[in-house]
Amino acid sequence: MCVSFSTVLSASVVGLKVELVHVEADVSNGLPAFHMVGYLSSEVREASERVRTAIRNSGLVYPPGKTVINLSPATVKKKGAAFDLPIAVSILISLGQIRQQKVENILIVGELGLDGRILKVPAILPIVSEAKEKGITCCLIPRENAQEGALVEGMSVIGVETLCEAAGYLNGRYTIEPTQYRRIDEEETTDGESLDYSDICGQAAVKRATEVAVAGGHNLLLVGPPGSGKSMTAKRIPTIFPPMTYEESMEITKVYSIRGMVDSERPLIQKRPFRSVHHTASKTALVGGGIVPLPGEISLAHEGVLFLDELPEFSKNVLEVLRQPLEERKIGIARSHGIYQFPANFMLVGAMNPCPCGCYPDRSRCVCTPGQIQHYMGKLSSPFLDRIDICVEAPKVEYEALRGKNREESSAAIRERVCRARDIQKSRYRELGISTNSMLGMRELEKYCVLGKKEEELMKQAFSRLGLTARTYHKMLKVARTIADLEGAQQIGSEHLMEALSYRSFDRTYGGQSYGV
Repeated sequence: MCVSFSTVLSASVVGLKVELVHVEADVSNGLPAFHMVGYLSSEVREASERVRTAIRNSGLVYPPGKTVINLSPATVKKKGAAFDLPIAVSILISLGQIRQQKVENILIVGELGLDGRILKVPAILPIVSEAKEKGITCCLIPRENAQEGALVEGMSVIGVETLCEAAGYLNGRYTIEPTQYRRIDEEETTDGESLDYSDICGQAAVKRATEVAVAGGHNLLLVGPPGSGKSMTAKRIPTIFPPMTYEESMEITKVYSIRGMVDSERPLIQKRPFRSVHHTASKTALVGGGIVPLPGEISLAHEGVLFLDELPEFSKNVLEVLRQPLEERKIGIARSHGIYQFPANFMLVGAMNPCPCGCYPDRSRCVCTPGQIQHYMGKLSSPFLDRIDICVEAPKVEYEALRGKNREESSAAIRERVCRARDIQKSRYRELGISTNSMLGMRELEKYCVLGKKEEELMKQAFSRLGLTARTYHKMLKVARTIADLEGAQQIGSEHLMEALSYRSFDRTYGGQSYGV
């Protein structure tokens, strides 16, 4: 037996951060044993059985002896099955079946089946991106992940299917061409029934509020009786979003890659995420978590929409965890071994009935008691509602609207106006590093949301009569700025402020009012 030491470069993903890992192997004569060290999770420790069996079933020689595997640095937690392939390669190098020089400047990841097949693993895109940043020129990865890895320009990505193929490539017996990414346009990825705002009958006010919300990146709450089109409206919001940039697509794809939610053939996410969360979701499901935290629904909705239907049915504790991400647009999860940062720049869209039966304030039909309504609405705290920029009522759809012959406005027409408003904002805030009015800070508000004397008087009256908080006051200014941008106006006018005020109808109708008959 050849007694030697070998090392192979691999990687571990901790949160969204990628740490390079050196897989070291020492195979020597002695009693048969397989030891693994280096701060390992249970699935990494199980690699010993997978690797030994895969090597033998691949027809490669693995004589009995003492094998010691170290995954360095020992201070980084290693998890997942992606270390199987680098462990196997390092053993084969120690056995003299692969030369150490052949793996210089190559990063290797992959899971092994007992028959030697190399299986798909998550987080390939961030791993390959980090490898490029560190000056590595080649990545040896599972063939199922090859298209995802090829998204990183300037990196030689080699996809392999079996351990024998990997060993043959490293030995120079096989020639494998680097994978080239096959770009598929968004239009080609459309499947199923396409959604469009022209499908929605009536509800002009709701559509207008949605347009304003998307144009400025504002959070939106739809309130109305069952069947009024709240969910239907929310599901069509992605159709009026501006197209994604390549940088946004790559950022979102990295998050989905870590969760293992990337399509093997079409890895690049080109459509805005729309995450519809059931009301039984836990706090961890929303914000992410675990012993080594993974991103949750909030991060999966990054640069897209997080839709919470039947909002008061969510646990109050679950809704409260949204407050910080809505303000900071990122999530920090603290653990004893570190703090994990996840992106959270999403648009929150909520939908709810005005009462348990859904008919309030129509007392001729509502069967709920004042106490029941108050308890139902009380699940939404004032600090949470303060973070909602636009609240709009979706009234019951009338028969005439359903049977009307007029063609409703399409998503394409609305999207064109939204894109124009977004372009104005990007140009205005280019030097600030922000892209929408909803991201304005206090200093920016003073500069870009200047009010005239007439507008100042209007806001002063609204502030006292509606009992606005400082946060809702500032949010109304941001919404008014967006309305002005949609009209191409340089200054915020009283008509823009009046429309912004109308989007606080929830405060007047339900917030703090008596629920008597």
